[in-house]
Amino acid sequence: MNPENGGQDFNVSKQTSDLQRQAASAIARKKVLAAYAKKAADAAREAKKADSAENSAHYKNEPIAPKINSESWKKYHSAWQDYYQKYYSEYYSKAARTYIEKERLKDAREKAEEEEILMSLTKASKKSDKKSGFKLEKNGVIASASEIAVNEGGFGDNLKYRIRKKATESAKKSRRSRRFIPILAGVFVTLLILFLQYNRLIFAPIMAYVSPGNAPASEIEALDPTITKAVSADPKLIIPKLNVNVPLRFGVALSGVMSAMNNGVAHYRIAGASAYPGEIGNFVVTGHSAGDIYSSNPYKYIFSGLERLEDGDLIYVNYNSVRYTYRVVKKEVIEPTNVAALVVNTDKPLITLVTCTPLGTSRYRLLVTGEQISPTYEGAEKSEDLPTVDENSSENLPANEPSFFEGIWNWLTGN
Repeated sequence: MNPENGGQDFNVSKQTSDLQRQAASAIARKKVLAAYAKKAADAAREAKKADSAENSAHYKNEPIAPKINSESWKKYHSAWQDYYQKYYSEYYSKAARTYIEKERLKDAREKAEEEEILMSLTKASKKSDKKSGFKLEKNGVIASASEIAVNEGGFGDNLKYRIRKKATESAKKSRRSRRFIPILAGVFVTLLILFLQYNRLIFAPIMAYVSPGNAPASEIEALDPTITKAVSADPKLIIPKLNVNVPLRFGVALSGVMSAMNNGVAHYRIAGASAYPGEIGNFVVTGHSAGDIYSSNPYKYIFSGLERLEDGDLIYVNYNSVRYTYRVVKKEVIEPTNVAALVVNTDKPLITLVTCTPLGTSRYRLLVTGEQISPTYEGAEKSEDLPTVDENSSENLPANEPSFFEGIWNWLTGN
């Protein structure tokens, strides 16, 4: 201690030693704390390793059951939504582009076709303009209609529109009409079949009131039944009321009666009814009353009006250059098999006209019988009775021509 300074050196030294001692304590304390901290960290690491090993062993034995976090699920769902949105957006965009491209090509083709049609119409219109000299005034300029149609957008566009509209309407009508083609074809075939089979039912009644003969009515009406005079040697049957004047075929075998009726009417001879004009007995004449309209037989309707004859009407027959006159006395309808109805026990010359009835069918036979009134038959000979006429004689009376399907059947069966 220095007495001069009142002991200040001692105090300074003491303060310095205190500071040194405090510093040394602080360093020692830090080292101790660092050692404890390291030891604690090592212990924590060891414990963590032990826990990790224990947990690994535990998780190996436990089933995997992850817990889904709601936030993670939202992210996952959003990611898939974005993916699908992107995928379908690209898909539909591509489809839309393809569709637009197809429509563009279609419009281009239609436009080219319309331009081609327009050009053809323009050429035709120009030719028409040259021939007719037809002119229009547009903005004070005289021009042809075709030039205005081409050069002026409005009229040309209108023409294009009308062409397009007409083509569209025509296409729609064509599509609609195609649906009815099978139905119309079926109806047409059905009507054709019905016409081929049953047309005679329609035309026979009409022809019954149309003159079926080939002589002027004035010539037939001028006949005088009380006068007997020489006539042409051509055998004929004349019925003034029906305007019938038709060739009459004599001496025809039963097997040839049907073909003989294609050339007029035929003399039909069977046992008991085989008389000729002027002979005592029944003189039988047969003819058609109906046939198909497309048949080539000109005499298919010759007896279609026979039902109109009444008692007192006159019938004329030219035979061997002599005209014989008969007056109608009876009409009857019989079955086709009733051939015996023609066999009549009489002392007079008779005529019996035979045809099919009702009109257009061969269901029954109509018999119209007349008595000879001119020339006189006093001293007339009785007709020769024929025991048989033809080995191929039919059991039925002659009929109309076969119908369409009857003809096919007869052809197939050889009848």
